[in-house]
This record gives sequence, structure tokens and C-alpha cells, in this order.
Amino acid sequence: MIHTEQLTRSFVSKKETVEAVKGVDIDVAAGELVAFLGPNGAGKSTTLRMLTTLLPPTSGKAWVAGASITEQPAAVRSRIGYIGQGDGGGHSFRVMDELVSQGKFYGMNFSDSHARAQELAGILDLASLLKRRVSTLSGGQKRRLDIALGLMHNPSLIFLDEPSTGMDPQNRANLWEHIGRLRERQETTIVLTTHYLEEADSQAERVVVIDHGTIIADDTATNLKATLAGDRIMVTVDPSAVDATTAVLGGRGADLGRTTDRLGVALNGRFEHGTRTLPVLLRELDHAGITVLAADVRVPTLDDVFLSLTGRSLREESEVAA
Repeated sequence: MIHTEQLTRSFVSKKETVEAVKGVDIDVAAGELVAFLGPNGAGKSTTLRMLTTLLPPTSGKAWVAGASITEQPAAVRSRIGYIGQGDGGGHSFRVMDELVSQGKFYGMNFSDSHARAQELAGILDLASLLKRRVSTLSGGQKRRLDIALGLMHNPSLIFLDEPSTGMDPQNRANLWEHIGRLRERQETTIVLTTHYLEEADSQAERVVVIDHGTIIADDTATNLKATLAGDRIMVTVDPSAVDATTAVLGGRGADLGRTTDRLGVALNGRFEHGTRTLPVLLRELDHAGITVLAADVRVPTLDDVFLSLTGRSLREESEVAA
């Protein structure tokens, strides 16, 4: 569905050339849901804008839905849906009028456009809002309308740029329920950018991590967390047992760190399959005569992956940017 070869984009700012995207190679198969993850300024939105023909690449090639973004931009646009970060509906118009107009923009006749609007309204819980003006809708309702506008012409590929930014948790959950329902019915390929780590972790089948215009990781969230972050096990023991505990834990190849808390000394390290490994470690420590005062397993997040790759926290950078 998407294939790129060394896609780049440079800007000139204050007489200096800024490389926003540096030689990106991406392949997305039909039916996939792929999340682009990275801090503000990493190149996520610039990459999406090139793939949707809104921004010409400085160099490189890309084919989207079977058409070249540079040689066949009109064909690309006719085959994709794009939901940007702003509201797509005209605020003074009714929901139904906006949907029907969108269909007609893509060459559909009035009858087909009206029928498609009714269909999407049912799927995206907009049926009771069709006579409402867009300006009267809530933020969550407007985002569902944006998705309906992007799907009016039945695109095989849809781009979502920060689809749930500004939504409360309930509306975000509702939005993803609707997106999931659409994927089941229409097998739509979805590419999205998001700041919400949990969203990328739970929804995407693949996560592409971008930093400074370069792809630094591309895999399933599960594999990224297992290979780049790993489960962390922490055991707290009496200071007198630190050396003996270190010998037991270190025998499994863990890179141990230590902190002191009110209970004693907490030793922590990275282990594979932490929830299965901890009971084994506790038995070994007990066999060695070591009393464990506390124990915990921390399953990694995508922020841990980003921290492992870059030495920086993606969550903290996103919060600062927000």
C-alpha cells in the first residue's frame, strides 16, 4: 500500500538548510495499522504530508496506493483519505451537507453520496447529528465527522494525523472503537501519528519510531519492548545481603542498578519474561538464605523503548511540547 525509497525533505530557515526528513524507507502492507511515533519536530507530520502529496519531497521516491506521489498526485489523492489535526467540516454548514458535498467533490452523484453519508453516520454514531451545524458539535463528534469526511469515497488507505489530540479519555476510547469497527467492515489500511504512547501500543500492529527525521525502529510494539527495553525486576533486601543478592541476580546476566529506600537496598535489572523469571529468582534467593523484603516486575512501555534508543523520554518531551 505504501513504498518509499530514501524520501527526504529539507527546508530553508534563516538562510540555513534544515533536514526535516532524512532518507526514509517505509513499506506498509494492505490492511495494516501503522503508528508513527516521535517527539514534536521529529518528522512525523512532514512524512505524512509528503505521502499525501500535500508537500513535495526534496528527493527520493514514494508510491502510495499504487501511484507515484510526484508523477501521479491526483491518483494518490483520489485513493486516500486524510484527516489532519484541524477540523475538516465547515462550521456554518450542516453535517449531512458537508458529507454529501465531500462525496460530490470526489465525483459521486447526489444519490450515492447521500447513501454513503447515511452509511458512515450509522457506523460512526453521527446519525442523530446529521441536521446539526458543525459548530454545535463537541470535540469528539467533530473528530468522528472528520473521519467520515475522509472515508466518503471509500479509500483503501487513510492517514490520521494526531486523531485524538485534545480529546478526553472517554472520547478517545470511543473514537478508537469506531475506527476498529471501520477496519473490520472495510479492511482499511491506516497510518497515524500520535503523541499518546498507550494509543500506539494498544492499537497499532506496527510502530515506526522517528527521531530527527530518521527511522530508528520499526517493529511490533511487543517486539520493540522485549528487545529494546525488556522487563525490569526489582528486589529489595537488607544492606547486609546486597553482595549475595547481586551474585544471584547477576548470574542471569542482568545489568543491575541499586537504590536505597526505607526498607533496604533495592536492586533492579533487565530480564527476559520478567513475570515468569521473578518466581524463579525468589526461590533461588530463598535457597541462598536471603530474605526478600519486597519484589516487583515492571513491564516496559514504548517510552522505555524511546529512552533506550535515544537516552530521552518521549513522554516528557511530548508533555513539554503540549
